[in-house]
Amino acid sequence: MFANFDAIQVGDVRTLVKTITPEDVRRFVELTGDDNPLHVDQAYAETTPFKDIVVHGMLGASFLSTVIGTKLPGPGALWVSQNMEFHRPVRLGDELTIGCTVLKKHERDRLLELDTLITNQAGEQILSGKAKVKVLTSRTSTDAPASAERPKVAIVTGGSGGIGGAIVRRLAADGYSVVVHYRGRRDRADALVSDLRDAGHQALAAPGDLAMPESAAVIVGAAIRAFGGVSVLVNNAAPPINPKPLEGLDWREMQQHLDVQVRGALEMSKACLQHMRAVRHGRIVNVTSQVVQGNPSVNWTAYAVGKSALSTMSRYMAAELGPSGVTVNCVAPSMTETSLIGNIPEKVQMMVARQSPMRRLSTPEDVANAVAYLASDEAAFVTGHTLAVNGGLTMS
Repeated sequence: MFANFDAIQVGDVRTLVKTITPEDVRRFVELTGDDNPLHVDQAYAETTPFKDIVVHGMLGASFLSTVIGTKLPGPGALWVSQNMEFHRPVRLGDELTIGCTVLKKHERDRLLELDTLITNQAGEQILSGKAKVKVLTSRTSTDAPASAERPKVAIVTGGSGGIGGAIVRRLAADGYSVVVHYRGRRDRADALVSDLRDAGHQALAAPGDLAMPESAAVIVGAAIRAFGGVSVLVNNAAPPINPKPLEGLDWREMQQHLDVQVRGALEMSKACLQHMRAVRHGRIVNVTSQVVQGNPSVNWTAYAVGKSALSTMSRYMAAELGPSGVTVNCVAPSMTETSLIGNIPEKVQMMVARQSPMRRLSTPEDVANAVAYLASDEAAFVTGHTLAVNGGLTMS
């Protein structure tokens, strides 16, 4: 079992007590070939200023390796560097206390900076120094709990809409307890929850205005109380597109998209992270849009800016949260058959469908399937990625 890096804290101390014997010196000489008479010949040692055998300095220092390899951090430790200063000689029969203290942690590199100190039975310093130690991982690492121990709970913002509803139904079918977030259409959220419960699934409707930062804690708190945790967060909520030319675009409309799509996703993610980090497992899936990758859709500026900001934030979140066992990805659908495109002329919808190699628009179920994959264990090594669900409308 490798050391659990997350459990190690700054200030942690581990020590080892060792009494130096003639047998230790003999074995050290056999191993290293260092038979300097100062260390092994009593008569010679008496002619020196020390007047007695002096134990090899590196023999005492070698026990730092024992502490590092077995106690702090323990198995899987790789001793990267060490500086040391020898203060006093070690004599046969001395009782040494060898200690290591964590000074700093570097999460991304899994690196520890240690204070190393050896004292004798009189409390006198024998050796002092600083070490750097890397904590390795293995493919069989047990840091993360087994999948059976993780809560299968998913929160879907905007979960009562077309795409959101499809995502909720798919995740419920995959065995998740689902929290259906809604802002204004309680009737739709309650109907969806009722259908899911009738089918034997666990579901809960949770209201909240994501433009208000305090809503995130309320929604996540409801999930924790009802189901005991959160393992998947799908940030799907977005205001209506409401196309407008630049001359008619008010900054408040731009701000609304930023508040819901970006700030809302940020606050929801922050509210979930404590629970995800505790079990070293989490999936955050942000629903962006084809407008981020394809040609600009005229008059969709506010909507596109919100989706673009969410896409960029997702990559930075993925880079930061990866060491915690949390993945962050995006699903970017093209024009999807929902009420969101109700104001788009049918001719335009048909033209978009013809431009796709699949010759159709995406469906809410297409998007839900992509979200389900990114939420699954099969996507455990996928993070910082945008999965385009557009029938080949753009290719990379």
